[in-house]
Amino acid sequence: MVDAALTASRVLVALAARSLAAVEDEVTLAQYRALVVLRGRGPQPLQALAHELHVVPSTATRMADRLEAKGLVVRSVADDDRRLVLLALTKDGSALVDRVTRVRRRELAKVIEGMPPAQRSALVPSLEAFAEAAGEVPDSGWDLGWA
Repeated sequence: MVDAALTASRVLVALAARSLAAVEDEVTLAQYRALVVLRGRGPQPLQALAHELHVVPSTATRMADRLEAKGLVVRSVADDDRRLVLLALTKDGSALVDRVTRVRRRELAKVIEGMPPAQRSALVPSLEAFAEAAGEVPDSGWDLGWA
């Protein structure tokens, strides 16, 4: 089972890399992951984003600085705690994630279409269970495009 998951993960990483090729001049992989987290979870305190990305807060701050300079995120302060810095996607940041997601969806669809129909239908509950076991946030009306 683990070997099959490792093989599938190599395929998914390759698909992810190809989908990011269109934006490689705009953001790094780490910056893109931050944008995906913000898209999926909404505005986040800088510390929460650092935790989700498994980086120290100073690294998240530098990443936020770069993303803000590119016009992809905006900083604000929380209404209930003015010391708390929140990060949120801008329209351009959201559009970038959408663009990569569209490419990734097309690539994934090609692979899935090559599977036998019975195995395709079994794939959905298995992948949902896998994502849940990994702690992935459920779909909130759009596809993260990050597997």
